Amino acid sequence: MRPPLPPFDLASATAKVRAAEDAWNSRDPARVALAYTPDSVWRNRSEFLTGRAAIEAFLTRKWQREQDYRLAKQLWTHAGNRIAVRFAYEWHDDAGQWFRSYGNENWEFAADGLMARRIASINDVAIAEGERLLRWEGAMRPADYPELEELGL
Repeated sequence: MRPPLPPFDLASATAKVRAAEDAWNSRDPARVALAYTPDSVWRNRSEFLTGRAAIEAFLTRKWQREQDYRLAKQLWTHAGNRIAVRFAYEWHDDAGQWFRSYGNENWEFAADGLMARRIASINDVAIAEGERLLRWEGAMRPADYPELEELGL
């Protein structure tokens, strides 16, 4: 069981989005994978995954490549057992090139609050280090840090 549980209202959907953001900012593939059903189905960009083991392997590869990863998510809409979010994250590669990745996710949850389906569309834009907007100490975005809209994202 992973509260909040569907059906979602505004408060519970917002809490679910923030919990997901915090987990992803931990960059701990095993921890993040536990938020998904054992048979969860993903589309991440052009990659299709099924199951926790595949999700954990994917996230391990992702965070080896995407260094100093910082993510902000924002609720877009919700209904029943579904939530849509928009997000931006910043990271750099081995060569030190910074990127900002923008996207949208559609989430569908099982009754126990685990995510059964995740569909993500993401675009990357190369940025200079000085253009970064997602700067905070530690893994989690502070509660008083600006939201995506306030950052112009």
